Amino acid sequence: MKLSIIVPVYNEETTLSSVIKRILNVKIKDIEIIIVNDCSTDGTADILKKIDDKRIVVLSHDKNRGKGSAIRTAQKEISGDAVVIQDADMEYNPEELPKLLKKFEENKADAVYGSRYSGSELLIDSFWHYMGNKFLTTASNLFSNLHLSDMETCYKMIKADIFKSFDLECNRFGFEPEVTAKLAKLNCRIYEIPIAYEARRFDEGKKIGWKDAVAALWYIFKYNVLK
Repeated sequence: MKLSIIVPVYNEETTLSSVIKRILNVKIKDIEIIIVNDCSTDGTADILKKIDDKRIVVLSHDKNRGKGSAIRTAQKEISGDAVVIQDADMEYNPEELPKLLKKFEENKADAVYGSRYSGSELLIDSFWHYMGNKFLTTASNLFSNLHLSDMETCYKMIKADIFKSFDLECNRFGFEPEVTAKLAKLNCRIYEIPIAYEARRFDEGKKIGWKDAVAALWYIFKYNVLK
């Protein structure tokens, strides 16, 4: 089974090379990595120019459009059987991916969420970031009638044919509630699996903020109720 890994990148020169190396070392036989440089202004582009690996596709935006837009750009290039998003900031460990993929190999799932808050090892997050995640997850569960512990997780592995069928709209971090709502409406089989997580602080470059949380509430309502 081939896994497509989408890596949206914006100003991640300090971690990008390490993330790519860790993905390539994952014990999955058949992978492709689709990296989308969202108009980075640091040395990210220089790192990507040096890549010479048949498993890696590099795409670029001519202006900064957001994580969701980068995922939408990569969506057209997917050739695998399943797809997952990998942030380039080292918060999520690619060594967790085989655990998620196993459910697809066993034909038990249409989507698998890697949950940061269901009993696995994690670096302690800030109180307000944790509470924001829990609040948005609860709101999403209320409208989608799912029982997730971590709707906002980056690790959402989805069957490629389902993922490619989605008409994605959100440009920034609204991707998470949007895709969750669309999976729920299709009555997909969704599993959650505990994953390790090392939270990055805002002074270390974390990009999501309170405005994104407010926007996420709107997207939860929009995609679960209005659409």
